Amino acid sequence: MAEVIVSVVLKLIAREVDSLVSQEYRHEVKGLSDDLKSVLRFLKDAEERQYGDVEIHKWVSEIRELAYDIEDVLYMLHLKVQRKRGCFLFFSGTVNFFEQCQQPEQMGCFQEVFCDVFCLGEIKELLRHYMGSRTQYMGIEKCYMARKIKKIRNELTELLNRGQEYNLQESNSVRLLFKNSHKNEYSLQLRSDGEGRSDAFGRLRELIRSTSFAVEENVVGFEDEARTLLDKLLGENQNLFIISIYGISGLGKTTLARKLYHNSDVRMRFGCYAWVYVSQDYTIQDLLRRIINSFRFKTIKMEVLEKMNEEDLGRHLYESMQGRSYIVVIDNLWDKEVWKILNKAFPDNNNGSRVIITTRNEGVIEKSDEGTYFHELRYLTSKESWQLFCEKSFKHFNVDVGMKKQAKLAKEMVKKCIGLPLAIIVLSELLSTKNPEEWPVVHGYLWQHLEDDFFGLHPLLVLNFDSLPYRLKSCFLYLSCFPKDFEIKIEKLIHLLVVEDFIPHVEGYTMEETAKDYIDEFINKNLIQVGQRYWGRILTCRVHNIVRDLAVEKAKSNFLDIYDEAYHSYISSCPRQVIYFNTESSLWLQKCNPRLRSLFLYGEYEFSVPMCKRFSLLKVLVDGSISNDYVTRKSIRLKYLGLKNSFIFLSPSIDFFLPRLQTLDVPRSVFPVNLPSEICESQELRHLIGNFSCVPSSIESLTELQTLRSITNRAWTEINTEMLVNLRELWLVGPLKGLLVFSFDSMSNLTSLRILSVELGHDDDSFGSLQPLSHCRHLVELRLRGKMESLPDNINGVLPNLECLSLRDSRLKDNPMPLLENLPNLKILHLGYRFYSRKKIMCSANGFRRLEILLFDEHKFQIEEWHVEEGALLRLKGLRIPENFKVKIPERLRSLPTPDPREYTTKPPDDVDQYQV
Repeated sequence: MAEVIVSVVLKLIAREVDSLVSQEYRHEVKGLSDDLKSVLRFLKDAEERQYGDVEIHKWVSEIRELAYDIEDVLYMLHLKVQRKRGCFLFFSGTVNFFEQCQQPEQMGCFQEVFCDVFCLGEIKELLRHYMGSRTQYMGIEKCYMARKIKKIRNELTELLNRGQEYNLQESNSVRLLFKNSHKNEYSLQLRSDGEGRSDAFGRLRELIRSTSFAVEENVVGFEDEARTLLDKLLGENQNLFIISIYGISGLGKTTLARKLYHNSDVRMRFGCYAWVYVSQDYTIQDLLRRIINSFRFKTIKMEVLEKMNEEDLGRHLYESMQGRSYIVVIDNLWDKEVWKILNKAFPDNNNGSRVIITTRNEGVIEKSDEGTYFHELRYLTSKESWQLFCEKSFKHFNVDVGMKKQAKLAKEMVKKCIGLPLAIIVLSELLSTKNPEEWPVVHGYLWQHLEDDFFGLHPLLVLNFDSLPYRLKSCFLYLSCFPKDFEIKIEKLIHLLVVEDFIPHVEGYTMEETAKDYIDEFINKNLIQVGQRYWGRILTCRVHNIVRDLAVEKAKSNFLDIYDEAYHSYISSCPRQVIYFNTESSLWLQKCNPRLRSLFLYGEYEFSVPMCKRFSLLKVLVDGSISNDYVTRKSIRLKYLGLKNSFIFLSPSIDFFLPRLQTLDVPRSVFPVNLPSEICESQELRHLIGNFSCVPSSIESLTELQTLRSITNRAWTEINTEMLVNLRELWLVGPLKGLLVFSFDSMSNLTSLRILSVELGHDDDSFGSLQPLSHCRHLVELRLRGKMESLPDNINGVLPNLECLSLRDSRLKDNPMPLLENLPNLKILHLGYRFYSRKKIMCSANGFRRLEILLFDEHKFQIEEWHVEEGALLRLKGLRIPENFKVKIPERLRSLPTPDPREYTTKPPDDVDQYQV
């Protein structure tokens, strides 16, 4: 957002103008600050109005670009003072090179650097005059910087003058949707106040962690359908049985299937289960691989699966499921030819296995297919529609007090939803954010869009978008950067929103926490759907195609351009571009906007960004390849680097210079990669994600670092942690270096730590005392693999806020339960193989008061006696015990459903196989 980046630049000027800017530029830079302050007074009103006014939207975009230019200038001045590279980065060309250029286009990557302030003739004259000595060379810098700053100030003045024509207000008044009495029409200026952090964010923060068992949805109106389908799933028919749930988009097919899939009786009935979502852009091979991964078969390595063809994958799936009792959900199946292939891969084991299919296409399965039950999902009745609306909306109001008129209006609007659950939910979420006095205006607007007695989803979604706080609107539009049916990693989305400057600084919170609040708000408003979970947290999300279409529609106005090589021959001048490609040709890269800020690449092939060396302004690169040439010369603005592979780090000559990098996301490969020492020059680095074998000890200077996942224990022992006070997530793996005991003393400085995972590499390695973790008062997740022998007697004081604990190979000598059951906030407990060296454990009365999930590993399980006293584990919702577990336990525990092993995997979140539930 423009207001965010302008505020960032103003803070940067205030902090560094005296220390980093030499006297010759100080007056001009302070002038820039005054101009920006004048702009800032009007920006809030402009950003609120920009989505309904093309000219204002363009004005805001130009302000944002100028703010970026100012940020670049400040950084150039910073480099000029520091002289880390010995010369000014941009002017590394030679006189001969420019003498040969007859047109600016021949200057290649230097065109965007020079020609914004100089013509080609001036460049040649300057180089002839100044080249020859370092002193003369610096004269070019001075001339360039002076003219650059003057140009920016002139453009700011011009923008301020234009802003006055738009009647922008300095006040923070809230404008409501209004009726035009002359035209009897309703405008789309309805909005809610976007200032600060809403009370809703505080409520949502309390719900950040919840188990999958706590989110089973109340499927209003489908109780009879659910019972009917459960009877089919759990019936006595031992043959393989197919259930096809079909109907139009928005009826709740996936919601109903999810409820069936997570039903406790279903979980107990089947030995293995899988869920796979079929996107529109699927391949049969990828679909088969995802089904295999979802079943979590361990009979073959992923590298082998990747090399299999369609026939081999189908055969492997068929053979892997022989003799197993299974249930699989195939969500959003489109093509009957796909079903013909998949159907052959599901063996009939005569043990009651089931397949559930959701589809919009009734004919995707032949009606003549035996062993298939077809269930057409109906629309809600008027009574059910009103019940659903009230559950979603009227919970915020007292219907009996002053709401009679509004209730009548609401019933009229609900009626026009014709029983479509998604439309009712969108309407209820919209009205729940408005004062009841505004409902008549919403009613009037919707009535303008009635078509066949139904106003459809689009006008509802438009109103929902317009009523978003303005700080959320850019974040919503950013969802269009991802493909249809794409599983979006929440962590990745958060990091992108931060580097795009959509997230404001809020006192007492990190920008990542604020971004997470925004995403929770989208989930609460049903604008995005929860996907995969990871230890109670939401790992991925998905955007409903109807909602994504709206984001794409709104984003086309100078926010983002989507280019598909198969359908387009040009690329627009938008600052963000999403490119879909399916050939090895890279000609389309050369058509990209040279002032591109963000680039998303989606395709099977890998291209190196130096093919577009003119991307000198690029600050976000997602799923791309990059070469050493780009990293060293053209990357001083890059803030987010999401790589498609880790090949760049295998080069022995890598010169890694990314001074403004905030997030580095390297895919986890078979072999860990070494981080170059230059990474420590990225002083703004916040998130370092990958599988790194060697990390420079000077990484301790990265004081902004929040995520370090993962590095070796050996590398960690060489780091002085005193300055890593902002570190929140740390993953360590591998054997210790010349030591047998891992000391937690290094953690005592990490006062912001939330998540800690340590895996020791050798049987002889062991953990020291956990006592130093008492300094980590915010620690909520702890995973330890390795010998420990004992837990601290005061563990409830050492880890008072711990919510998730995983112990593997601990070989504890004493029963850990009396200590663990006193942890006041523990919700998830995983006790892996060899966690305890003896054969008897006991849970006492009133123990584990908040525990919801308890997981025992099957591998090397030695417990022969487990005594559970009455009153223990009262909140337990899920229990995983070995199949051969013969110990007698209370019936209330044995009847609990088994948690999904994919959610509670010991892998890091960036290494978890993607699947949909």
